[in-house]
Amino acid sequence: MAAPTKPKTTTKAAAATAGDTTTTRTGRRRPLLVELYASSIGKKWAMGVTGAFLMLYVLLHMIGNLKLYLGPEHMDEYAEWLKLFGAPAVPESGFLWIMRVALLAAVLIHIHAAYALTRMNSRARTTDYVQKRDYVAADFASRTMRWTGIIVALFIVYHLLDFTIGTTNPGFVRGDVYANVIRSFENPVVSSFYVLANLALGLHLYHGAYSLLRTFGGSNPRFEPLRRGFGVGFAALITVGNVSFPIAVLAGIVS
Repeated sequence: MAAPTKPKTTTKAAAATAGDTTTTRTGRRRPLLVELYASSIGKKWAMGVTGAFLMLYVLLHMIGNLKLYLGPEHMDEYAEWLKLFGAPAVPESGFLWIMRVALLAAVLIHIHAAYALTRMNSRARTTDYVQKRDYVAADFASRTMRWTGIIVALFIVYHLLDFTIGTTNPGFVRGDVYANVIRSFENPVVSSFYVLANLALGLHLYHGAYSLLRTFGGSNPRFEPLRRGFGVGFAALITVGNVSFPIAVLAGIVS
């Protein structure tokens, strides 16, 4: 007598058994963006898009801070322009708050995507040999991305406390931007921290800018010099510009 045949599972049950992530437990399909982000490709694109946005902000922020070399009138006028930008369509400082919320969202998505990708990659490595090979193949910038990212995150928090909120800046006067910068950077400890943090930022930006081109379709080996050149150039531009500010104050070039 033949053994009873096992009933076939339904397509939905088989998909669930196989770990299909396209639907929730209630059987409803998840939104497209959520579905995309659940994949490693989606997370890489999320890192790329948020990284590009943050890189653009860092560049514009550095360019704006060059007003320091033009004197208090120019820098304070620039700060006032930022407060009034978009008015009367948006309330005073409305544009700044929109940018702050967008930057916070970009940073959180960037950090979560990086963390999730790291966990996914760790699970994919099954032998010590693979881990050792990958470690040797990666350059110093890529191996330290996690730590430079943490340093940059802490730097952002301190930077806000120093120049936006004024908690860590003795003698802080709201609206007196030029004087606040001078008072902060006249402290060698604060200036040293800014220099070190921006060196970490430069290292992070180098690998980030390099990886950005790979994520957006520039993975062909013939583009390797372009990727390296863009990463080095962008990181050097931001690092030299940002590091020059505390050094200029300590050296008495601006006061």
